Amino acid sequence: MAEIKVIIPAVNEGDSIGKVVAELPNSVSEIIVVNNGSEDNTVENAKKAGATVLTENQRGYGYACLKGLDYVAKQSKQPDLIVFIDGDYSDYPEELDKVVAPILQDDVDFVVGARKKALREPGSMTPQQVFGNQLATFLMRLFFRAKFTDLGPFRAIKYEKLKELEMQDKTYGWTVEMQLKVLRKKMTYAEVPVRYKRRIGVSKVSGTVKGTIFAGIKILGWIFKYSLK
Repeated sequence: MAEIKVIIPAVNEGDSIGKVVAELPNSVSEIIVVNNGSEDNTVENAKKAGATVLTENQRGYGYACLKGLDYVAKQSKQPDLIVFIDGDYSDYPEELDKVVAPILQDDVDFVVGARKKALREPGSMTPQQVFGNQLATFLMRLFFRAKFTDLGPFRAIKYEKLKELEMQDKTYGWTVEMQLKVLRKKMTYAEVPVRYKRRIGVSKVSGTVKGTIFAGIKILGWIFKYSLK
């Protein structure tokens, strides 16, 4: 059986993190919640649900993901797959087995859980999120002939392939950096349609004007950087 570890960056997700951890399937060997400066009961609830909890005080989605990967790298037994999912309960954790299936069954390197409109709860993605995803994936098709339709945070990748990517982004560009590097290194990839619902609490990115602007700048910056290489 494949060794699967899940990394969940979390900032003030006390009301949702327990649900996310509890609803991940038994196929997961370890759930790693990276507390990224929470001021609520995120840590307590994640531990209560059975997760390993790490702390990364430097705020940023990428910082939290890199903290989780550093922890995994130091373990004696390395996983086969790494899955990333948000801690806000907007994804359906029980769909993890569906997301990893192309890797386990077809030897695909990387999978994105694509939030198709037909499977999204109304209002679960803001207009700026929808527009940003459409623009980013259009540019990836234009510059790299990519087939991605989403930058969804629910994603799975072979651990050895993830190490090859040498991920760097510390904040909002993490997801698009991963997809661009998968394209540049000619890794195999797939999308799996996943359901998506309104998150619990307020988004730190799309829920604020500042977050939306900086996320947009970061995403477009990575795309244009790679298009010029």
